[in-house]
Amino acid sequence: MYRNSNSWMKHLDFIILDLIVTVAAYIISYRLHLGVKWINRRELYNSGTVIAALSSLSGSLFLQTHKNILKRDWGKELLSVIRHMAFVILVLIGVLFFRQMGEPYSRLSVLYYAVLGTVMIFISRIIWKKLLLMRLKRGENVRKVLIVTDSASAEETIRRIRKNISPDISLFGIVLLDGEGDSEEEIAGLKVFCRPDQMIDKLQGAWVDEVMICPSRDGGVPEELLGKLAEMGVTTHLKIGIENERSTMQTIERVAGITVLTESIRIASPGQVLLKRLMDIAGGLIGLIITGLLTVIVGPFIYFADPGPIFFRQKRVGKNGRIFKIWKFRSMYQDAEARKKELMDKNEMDGLMFKMEADPRIIGSGPDGTRHGIGWFIRKTSIDEFPQFLNVLMGDMSLVGTRPPTLDEWRNYDPHHRARMAIKPGLTGLWQVSGRSNITDFEEVIRLDLEYINTWSVLGDIGIILKTVKVLFTGDGAK
Repeated sequence: MYRNSNSWMKHLDFIILDLIVTVAAYIISYRLHLGVKWINRRELYNSGTVIAALSSLSGSLFLQTHKNILKRDWGKELLSVIRHMAFVILVLIGVLFFRQMGEPYSRLSVLYYAVLGTVMIFISRIIWKKLLLMRLKRGENVRKVLIVTDSASAEETIRRIRKNISPDISLFGIVLLDGEGDSEEEIAGLKVFCRPDQMIDKLQGAWVDEVMICPSRDGGVPEELLGKLAEMGVTTHLKIGIENERSTMQTIERVAGITVLTESIRIASPGQVLLKRLMDIAGGLIGLIITGLLTVIVGPFIYFADPGPIFFRQKRVGKNGRIFKIWKFRSMYQDAEARKKELMDKNEMDGLMFKMEADPRIIGSGPDGTRHGIGWFIRKTSIDEFPQFLNVLMGDMSLVGTRPPTLDEWRNYDPHHRARMAIKPGLTGLWQVSGRSNITDFEEVIRLDLEYINTWSVLGDIGIILKTVKVLFTGDGAK
């Protein structure tokens, strides 16, 4: 039986270890702070213990903080632990806030917990990792892998495997499909196991857990060999004959009953997708409550400045070309779209987006667009964006993503521009917190969007949301 090495169960020991240490750090931290007084607040802190345990488990599954854990050095391990504890603390504070339990809760205990938890998890991971690596060196739980390839690609195959190999894999030897092969011979320091015609017989008495078959680009798949290995019950790995020199991700899956190689600019785990959607739902609900309050305050000013609808709806392009209607507070006169063509020669953006600082289409801006009326105010403060929380809740948009283009912009996209729409558009994004209207080159917007997609993480989204809040209060880059 073969255990899928990509499964989160591979690191179940580290997940359980983190959970135990996280709870222990929580108990120690608040008892250190309160002493014997903790007994009087036992109920409050017991509920916090449950929250700490669940948030640690969620962080392990959604953030995948244990991926490649046996290959990481101390520096990378510390960063991983900090990410894990940051997630736990944010969840703890969030739950306490929404359950209105924050006031009686000691802030100093949270600080103790953040520091103590980071130290304890880091030390426990290092110790457990040392013990595991010692066992692997003794040959315990090691998977012996035999490589099968051809002479032309043998050295490159061995080099690539060694570069990415995990400590629980040991290379047993190599068999050359197109050569005689001598058992005394070595290729890149790896011993030749036998000739191709001797392989099945030799495997009968050898400790080999798995066979990795890597045919060259022009070579065929040895079907007879695959059949014999399957008959013997030996797990085989067959290299897909497609080299990926692009900055994309690949995975094997079944689609409509067919096993395929899937390639995408970014591949997220089901847990990561679920967590992002849960964040969108929570943010959408909170945002719509704020939007309702703003409608009561801002709505009358919009109507009296330019009688007509308070809200503005426009067709925009979403993920992979889906068309949806975006909601905003109306900050422009009702004929703004018609007048846009007249102002194209004053576009301050170099590319497909339209930006104009002194825009006369903005409500209350005057004939030359320099006056600061209600339209300027709600755009400067980004109040006009709040109704988009409805789009977030409906699933057309996300809290964090890329800017949704208009239909005109979309029709004029070059192929590399389309990549920015490989994800849901967002209320905010890396571009918005990196200068917004101060960026006048559309290609720079594309670069920032692709950087966001390629490096996406849940914690990264949280960081962008926090930066967005700062931008809203300072008004940086807003026009």
